[in-house]
Amino acid sequence: MSLFSSSRWLVGVSAILALPAAMANERVQVVTSFSILADMVENVGGEHVTVSSLVGPDGDAHVFSPSPGDARALAGADLVVFNGLLFEGWMERLIDSSDYSGPMVTATDGIVPRAFAAHSHDDHGHEAHEHHDHGDHDHHGHGEEEHAHNDHSDHDHGDNDPHAWQDLQQAKVYVTNIRDGLIEADSANAQSYQANAERYLAELDSVDAEIRELLSEIPASASVITGHDSFGYFSSAYGVNFLSPVGLSTEADPSGASMAALVDVIEQENVQALFHENMTNQSIIVQLAEETGLPIAGTLYADALASEGDASTYLGMMRHNAQVLHDALAEPGHDDHGYDDHDHDHDHDHDHDHDHDHDDHGHSH
Repeated sequence: MSLFSSSRWLVGVSAILALPAAMANERVQVVTSFSILADMVENVGGEHVTVSSLVGPDGDAHVFSPSPGDARALAGADLVVFNGLLFEGWMERLIDSSDYSGPMVTATDGIVPRAFAAHSHDDHGHEAHEHHDHGDHDHHGHGEEEHAHNDHSDHDHGDNDPHAWQDLQQAKVYVTNIRDGLIEADSANAQSYQANAERYLAELDSVDAEIRELLSEIPASASVITGHDSFGYFSSAYGVNFLSPVGLSTEADPSGASMAALVDVIEQENVQALFHENMTNQSIIVQLAEETGLPIAGTLYADALASEGDASTYLGMMRHNAQVLHDALAEPGHDDHGYDDHDHDHDHDHDHDHDHDHDDHGHSH
């Protein structure tokens, strides 16, 4: 082999070896705010995306404090996906500090949020409509965070419950928003994103039906207690009554008076079990168990996926939560929930208003 031929062969091998890296660089770089969204994006994006999550598995988005490295990650992203409804009180500041100007997806865009039970229905509507304008994703990324507290010790989400992913029918809105954002960021692979989203939406419907069937054996009179007020959508959708000792705070310990009042509520509300959450203060539930004699029936996953195991994906998390609740509360043969297939009020179809022209999002790339 001549020197020329040998050199040409080496160049060819080098080019082949470089292909995977080049192909990887062509993937859409997506940054999500927390792990549940990251899993949704991976399901819709498939092989065309590389996804990173600012708050990882078992992490608490309520107390997350972005670093300069997180700002750099956003600056290098092709697409940013976050929940909205004031769930990430730190998001607007992070976007501003990163100078990110690309497309953004507010995953809850189009969802009519439920009000927290403790809040008046008369005064919660003012924030529900601030981010339903699809005309400008820059608006999506900032308008709803304007009222977020600058102090990380206060994690009030306002009057509207942001935990809409806890209802699989609401999660379908997340998927269609993510699909549309990926198509905007990478129109060349639009067909793939459409097909992946259609498959994933069917999976959501299937798991939703599984959970309804499983939880139909739990008496409607049964109540459970967790350490964080994040299961309102789950309760509305699947008929399990959740009580929370601390409202929205995942850090704070309740006062002695609050604990005493809660013990009274436990007796009044037919509470049968207590549950840990993977990212909340475990001592609250332990203290309640000691004072009431109720069992701690397992761990539920609310705002973050598990690092490993069956709750390490979104659908796995939903199945896990339903199974844990069933194992603790079910009375086989009992069905007084009277569910219709989609008895709860979801006046959205998963493709309801999302088949709009993707050019109408109005974002610069």
